[in-house]
Amino acid sequence: MIKNPVLKFPLVCIILLAFSLPAFAWDDSGHKLVAYIAWQQMTPAARERAVQILLNAPEDAQLNALYPTPPDQEYTTYPPGARSKASKQRDYFMIVAYWADLVRDRKYEKRSKYHHGTWHYLDTFWQTGANGKVELLPDMENDKENAVERLFHFDKVLRSDEKDAEKAIALAWVLHIAGDIHQPLHASGRLSPEDPKGGDQGGNTFSLSPPDAKRKENLHWFWDSIVVRTVPRRGDAPDAEYILPLGNSFMKKHPLSKYRNRLEIGKFDAWQQESFRIASERLYPKTLLRNQMPSAAYNKMAFAIAEEQIAIAGYRLGTWLNQVLSTQTAQKN
Repeated sequence: MIKNPVLKFPLVCIILLAFSLPAFAWDDSGHKLVAYIAWQQMTPAARERAVQILLNAPEDAQLNALYPTPPDQEYTTYPPGARSKASKQRDYFMIVAYWADLVRDRKYEKRSKYHHGTWHYLDTFWQTGANGKVELLPDMENDKENAVERLFHFDKVLRSDEKDAEKAIALAWVLHIAGDIHQPLHASGRLSPEDPKGGDQGGNTFSLSPPDAKRKENLHWFWDSIVVRTVPRRGDAPDAEYILPLGNSFMKKHPLSKYRNRLEIGKFDAWQQESFRIASERLYPKTLLRNQMPSAAYNKMAFAIAEEQIAIAGYRLGTWLNQVLSTQTAQKN
């Protein structure tokens, strides 16, 4: 579904630019928001265990390079004015949620082996019927390894006696896919006269640009970047001044108490179907036209959906990780 160009940066650029790289699924801001909201739900034990697992990742995954160094130094030994260990762990957790997009570049073989394009989504194929209602197309096949299948698989890995190195890759993917599956277009493949065979690949082939435009934009891009386009960073603000306040505002507007009865922890197929219903019922109104940017009203609707989806994704992810990690002890590598 997602056919974006690969990244063009070596590891040193990942370290310097990880907080401003282009988007592939929710953009980096969207994934960090999901992770931040999840972190806010997690117990101290679950947080500590999550970071411990991730820091034991295989060297070629280069997950350690994303940690604000040094990872093993106690706060009491930091010089005056240094950032706390707690804030470093939180920011590390947030950027790891974007790691699965950072490893897309096949030019760098050691880390690109961790890239798996089909793990980011699971399309439910559909079309708009003559009566205007959603018609499912169940005969169309999905990739065997997909977002939902991988979440079930990684849930088992994280609950198992596998070594932390194995769990680290599973956890890094979990942080990412849990966000992806709540982006409605990661659950949708819409067939139409313009996309009659494989569907629109989650909006990737639904162009929003005039045919002669130099910059090509599509519906998937529109949804991936809805947050940062609607609430842009001011003055290139750091994450502490942008992501954290925005995440807090999402949680205030959509409190956990509102969703406790619909978290459906471990029911990853239900998460996907929820996103599919949003995509099929709300994302393709008659007013949405090819080769035209959506209206201000559509943008307002999209941002409202994104706010809620990011919030519930964070609540589900944090609650799930509490169940899995809070009572775990380290495994030998």
